[in-house]
Amino acid sequence: METELRYRGGLVGAMAPFVLFLGGVGWLGASGAPNERGFWPVLVAALILAMVLAQDRRAWADAVVGGMARKLTMIMVLAWMLASVMGKLMGASGFVDSLVWLSQLAGLSGGLYVAAAFLICCVVSTSVGTSLGTVILCAPLLYPAGAALDANPVILIGAILGGATFGDNISPVSDTTIASALTQDADMGGVVRSRLRYALPAAGVAIVAYAVLGGSTGIGPPSDPTVTAMAASSAGPQALPMVAVPVMVLGLLLAQRHLLEGLLFGILGAASIGVGLGLLEPAQVFTVDAQTYSARGLIIDGIESAVGVSIFTLFLMGLVAGIEATGITDRLIDSAERNARTVTSAEWRVFGTVSLVNLLTTHSTVALITTGDFTRRIGHRFGIGRYRRANILDVGVCSWPMAFPWFIPAIITASTTADGVPYGMPRLGPVAAGLSNLHSWALLVVLIFGLVTGYGRSAKDPV
Repeated sequence: METELRYRGGLVGAMAPFVLFLGGVGWLGASGAPNERGFWPVLVAALILAMVLAQDRRAWADAVVGGMARKLTMIMVLAWMLASVMGKLMGASGFVDSLVWLSQLAGLSGGLYVAAAFLICCVVSTSVGTSLGTVILCAPLLYPAGAALDANPVILIGAILGGATFGDNISPVSDTTIASALTQDADMGGVVRSRLRYALPAAGVAIVAYAVLGGSTGIGPPSDPTVTAMAASSAGPQALPMVAVPVMVLGLLLAQRHLLEGLLFGILGAASIGVGLGLLEPAQVFTVDAQTYSARGLIIDGIESAVGVSIFTLFLMGLVAGIEATGITDRLIDSAERNARTVTSAEWRVFGTVSLVNLLTTHSTVALITTGDFTRRIGHRFGIGRYRRANILDVGVCSWPMAFPWFIPAIITASTTADGVPYGMPRLGPVAAGLSNLHSWALLVVLIFGLVTGYGRSAKDPV
C-alpha cells in the first residue's frame, strides 16, 4: 500500500492550494472572464504552493505527474484537439449562418426566435461537442440579432447557453460524454441512447419555457436599420449539407466504432464537403507560407484553440492528484460507499460526490475523472448499470454547474453579450446568463426525479 502524502498544516495545508486556485479563478472571472489560458498562472501558483507545503516533495511530484499522465486524461486532450478541428471546419463553412437564415426564413420572432436559437445551439453543440465552442461560435450571431427579432435579451442568452449545454451532455464527441462513458467502461452508443431519456424531456420543457418567456421587454431599437441589416442575414441554405458531418460521426459512434475513428472521419468529411461545395477554400484548410516558413489553416487553428483547455486540464489533474495522494478523496469516497444502504442511496451518493468535486474544481471533466473509479465500484456493489452510472455523472455536471454564475460557462457566455451592444442589446452578467439557462435547471429536475423514482434505469443495462 502506498504511503499517503502529507502536507504541512495537515488538512488545511492540503486544501490551501485548492483554495488559492478557486479564489484566483473567481477573481479573474469577475475581472473580465478570460479564457482557459488566463487560468494557467493561477494553477501554476497553486502547484507552487502545494510543492512548498508538501513534506515529501519527490512523492508529491510523482503524484502530480502521474495524475497528468493518466490514459483517460490523454484521451480527453486528443478528443478536444480533434473535435476542435472539426468545429473550426464546420464554423468556417457558414453552417451556423445557414441555420440562422433558416429560422429567419420561417418568420420567427420574439419567443419563437428564442426557441429557435436554443434549437440552433442544440444542433451546433451536438455537432462540435463543446459548450464553450458553441457559445463562442453562435452567440455573436444569435444574440445581436435578437434586437431586431423582438427577443428578451436575458432569456435569449440563457437559451444560447442552454442549447450549448444540450450537446455537451449528449454529443458523442463531447468531453463529458467521453469521460463519463470511459470511466464506467460503457460503450458510447449505449450511453448516448440511454441519455436521451434525460436530455429530451429537459429540452422539451426548456423550449416551451423559452417560447413563452422569450418575448421582448422593449429593450433595443428594432427600427434601427443597422440592427435590421444584422438580422437579415445574407447567408442562405448553401451550408446546410454540412449537417451530414455530425450525423456521420454520431452514426459511427453509435455503431461502437472507436472515438478516434469517428473524429478523424468527421474532420475528413467536414473538409471534403466544405471544399467540394465551395464553402471552404483548400488554402483555408491548410497552407504553407514558404516566405515566412510557417503553416496556417483551420486544422492548425483548431488544434491551437484546444491548447488552452488541454493545458488547463493537465495542470488541474496534477493539482487534483496531489490532493488525492493525501487520501482525502479516498476517505470521502469510502464514507460515501459505507453509508450507502440501497440502490437509491448509492445513486444519491454518486450524484452528491461528483457535485462536490465539481464545486471544488469548477471543471466538469476533472470531476468526472476523479469520481469515476468510485462510481464504478459502488455501481458494481449495488448492481447499478454502467449506462445509468455514466448518466448520473454526466447529467450531474451538466445541470447546475452550467447554470451557476461563478462557473466558467456562465462567465464566458456573459462576456459574449458585449457583441450585442452596438445593435441595441444590453451587456449582461454571469448571473443573468446562468440563471436563465432553463435547460440545465430542467435537466437537474429530471435527474432528481430519476433518482427518487428510478426513472432512467433499465434491466438491460449491463453492470
